[in-house]
Amino acid sequence: MISFGSNTKVYLATGATDMRKAINGLMVLVQDVLEADPFSSHLFVFCNRLRNRVTFRVPPIQCEVC
Repeated sequence: MISFGSNTKVYLATGATDMRKAINGLMVLVQDVLEADPFSSHLFVFCNRLRNRVTFRVPPIQCEVC
């Protein structure tokens, strides 16, 4: 199970997204369409035209090595 901080927001892109886009293309969508910072700790969810697949832009996980 992955848990996120209490300040983490989940952004859902309601339109169809071309799933062939790489991470750079999704980051442009986050900036232009969702008007959010793609480097933030928020979770971004995109779905395809048929709405049968989703992709996530997950914030980087920070961990400490003991």
